[in-house]
Amino acid sequence: MLPIPAEELNGSGTLGPYWTFYRAVVAEQLNRWLPRSPSVVLDLSRGQGRWSAQAARAGHRVIEVVDFRRAVAVEGQPVLRDAERVRQVRSDDLRFLPDGSVDAVLAEDRSMSLELMAESAIADVARVLRPGGRALVCVDSLVLGMAILAEQNYWAHLRQTSEVMLVPWPDGSITRCFSSAQLRELLTDAGLEVEWIRPRTVLSPSTVDHVLAADSRALNWLVRTELEAHPDDDDTVGIHLVASARRV
Repeated sequence: MLPIPAEELNGSGTLGPYWTFYRAVVAEQLNRWLPRSPSVVLDLSRGQGRWSAQAARAGHRVIEVVDFRRAVAVEGQPVLRDAERVRQVRSDDLRFLPDGSVDAVLAEDRSMSLELMAESAIADVARVLRPGGRALVCVDSLVLGMAILAEQNYWAHLRQTSEVMLVPWPDGSITRCFSSAQLRELLTDAGLEVEWIRPRTVLSPSTVDHVLAADSRALNWLVRTELEAHPDDDDTVGIHLVASARRV
């Protein structure tokens, strides 16, 4: 069962309260995850900018890679910009960075799902991380992939969940969807130690809508409830999986 209609996945549909909640969860999760001391953060999150800005506000120096494989420019935002704490670099790989040169890597906004050769991309991430450095990775889940395939009547593909699942979207793009086991394997094969893997959200859109309709001030409570849940390695719910991993 698809927890969110496919047409809603870009956040432009009718599920406004849910996407407000989703973005608040992402922001608070990143706030809790970022290093406590000033660090060098590499942002591979498709050039969206919001994660770089949040990391910079927390006191970190950020390298934001634009056009990392498949970057997306935000409408009205310059493609390249230099700021006091955020430096944008246009590149389709990480060869410009030496080994062990960054403290943390953000691969948000499904960036590793849009990179079909995710193994190569994660190997680059592991190379540029210093020992003890961490990566935060968000990918499309098998729940999402199977729901989209079912909507398109690709029933035969639904029996291939033990293999790499490449899902064609109605707009012609292709996404790579992961189970928690596949995401764990992707990270460990690159030499990273997985700290945790969980669905980005387990609260359903209907639950969020019901609670916020009753009390619009309940958003912070919903976010805390979500982040205090412990559905580790549960890939039976949620459209996205998020993982934290450390270079050993």
